[in-house]
Parts: sequence; C-alpha cells; structure tokens
Amino acid sequence: MPLIVYTIMNKHKGFTLVEILIAMVILAIGLLGLAGLQASTLKNNQSAYFRSQATQLAYDIADRIRANVAEANKLAASAYITVDPTAAAVQADCTSVTTTCTTADMAQNDLFEWNSAVTALPSGAGTVTVVAATQVFTITVRWDDDRDGDVDANDPNFQMSFRL
Repeated sequence: MPLIVYTIMNKHKGFTLVEILIAMVILAIGLLGLAGLQASTLKNNQSAYFRSQATQLAYDIADRIRANVAEANKLAASAYITVDPTAAAVQADCTSVTTTCTTADMAQNDLFEWNSAVTALPSGAGTVTVVAATQVFTITVRWDDDRDGDVDANDPNFQMSFRL
C-alpha cells in the first residue's frame, strides 16, 4: 500500500511550482500596468500644473494692463503692444514708489516681470495684442508641454481676451 501512495504523490510533484510561476507572471504584468498608469498620471499632473500656471500668468498681465489704464488707453501705440516681452527691460524708476516712473516705463517693467515669470514654463513665451476698433486685448501664453524641444501645434496654449 505505501508504494501506491508514493507514485500518486510523485505525479503531482512540481505542479505547485508551475502555479507559482504563472501567478508571478500575472503579478508582474499587473505591476507593470500600475507603473505605466502612474507615469501617465504624473505626466498629466505636470501638464495640468503648466496649464494652471499659464492661466495665472495671463490674468496677471491682464490685471497689470488694467491697473495702468492711461497706457492701455493708447491701444496699438501702447508700450504693452509695441514692446516685445522678451526685449522688455527692467525700469529702475518703477521698482519703488517714485514720481519719475512714466506709464510707458511701468508698462515695460510689467512686461519684463511678466516675461520673467512666463519663462519659468518649459520654452514659455507670451504675447499681448489688441484690436483697436473693439479695444479688446488678447493675451496668449505658449509652452512646450510635450517636452520635444519645439513649441508647435501639438502643444497647448492659453489665450484670454478682455476689454478695457
């Protein structure tokens, strides 16, 4: 009798090892899926952060333009439009309360500070335009969201318009 029991047990020897290997493969595939999901989540979270930063920056320059209404009322001749944000320079007279800071100097200083903040986005760039007939200012913030080194049509941008 002991001989029969031994041969039955011998047939099943190693079967649990196959079960464990299959379970390990399934677990490994599941963990790889979780890692991919987490990587996708991190990418989308970073993209959402950039979008919220662009929104905040667009509203920042809009508020600066509204605060400097004397310069903004010049519309297409305004320093907000004629000065390229990347070429704007800091205006020392406008960094503190003085009487020597003109509205054009304040506009250029606003553009300098705004451009400094926009460049914190990857390949960030911003523009301000106006349609003089309707007095509608349009602010556009672009950035390299997919990090391919080129800001193109595949990358999102944030655009807002407001009227004085």
